[in-house]
Amino acid sequence: MNTTIQTSALDAPTRRRLPSELTILLVLVGISLTFELLGWILQGQSFLGNTQRLSIMILQVSVIGIIAIGVTQVIISDGIDLSSGSIVGATAMISMSLAQVGTYERALYPGLTDLPVILPVAAGLLVGLLCGAINGLLIAYTKIPAFIATLGMMVTARGFAKWYTKGQPISFPTDSFAAIGKGLAPVLIFLAVAAIMHVVLRYTRYGKFTYAIGANSHAARVSGINVERHIVKVYAVAGLLSGLAGIVVASRGLTAQAGMGISYELDAIAMAVIGGVSLSGGRGSVVGTLIGMIIFGVIISGFTFLRLDAYYQEMLKGVIIVAAVVADMYRQRKRVKS
Repeated sequence: MNTTIQTSALDAPTRRRLPSELTILLVLVGISLTFELLGWILQGQSFLGNTQRLSIMILQVSVIGIIAIGVTQVIISDGIDLSSGSIVGATAMISMSLAQVGTYERALYPGLTDLPVILPVAAGLLVGLLCGAINGLLIAYTKIPAFIATLGMMVTARGFAKWYTKGQPISFPTDSFAAIGKGLAPVLIFLAVAAIMHVVLRYTRYGKFTYAIGANSHAARVSGINVERHIVKVYAVAGLLSGLAGIVVASRGLTAQAGMGISYELDAIAMAVIGGVSLSGGRGSVVGTLIGMIIFGVIISGFTFLRLDAYYQEMLKGVIIVAAVVADMYRQRKRVKS
């Protein structure tokens, strides 16, 4: 009896895939070199050689990067958060109203001026945490889709920011509060947040639960994870980081306005998706989001460098977001087939 020895698919050598973060890093290099080439052709100067332009770019995206870190863990858990930008506006108003100097005659709270910086910061963080927790409670226990719950918070928080001072801006913070957004401080704050969340998501039970719920919430529940409680935590952390971003925005601009943070949530989601975070949940990393943030910043800075009109920039930004989602869907199908 003749037997035919067949090599199973498992025994056959498999093609080694590059780590997703390395692939995204290569995309960053390619985009940067493209703008460098276009700079010499169209502008007669270097794009990458201008360190001032690059430092401004990093400062501009670092605040949204703080939000993107929070959004990253939300998307990994198979959720979405559309309220981030509005929470930025609300927390900016709250924190700035408690950070005004006593010499300003039109201070919002004349009896609460020149407070220690920890108080306005704590108030802003608390508001962000509360908004995020409400999102999580609605999603986890009422089973409202995350899109609807966070959309409701987006409208509510923006309305609160406008109501708080009847649309009037708040200015004249103390020096200690202004120092939060001065110089490279926003970048350092972002890097600290990114480092902490990288460790949390990769090496702690919180991170393991987040990935497990995103990959398969039913299996996570069967394995003993309290899915509802963890979802509340995930959205609370996202709200907390949005609150931190609102504090930094207000401090950096030395004023707070109800319109601060508009569209920040979309930019944050775009950074995460460009960085390889799967909209289907269960996959992604802080490192990938960091690279996605830099890619996003390089593209916007490159458009400005090439003197592309602002409305063209907005249209191309939309194309980039859609392309990132299409790429994510392609990766999903390819992963299923392999």
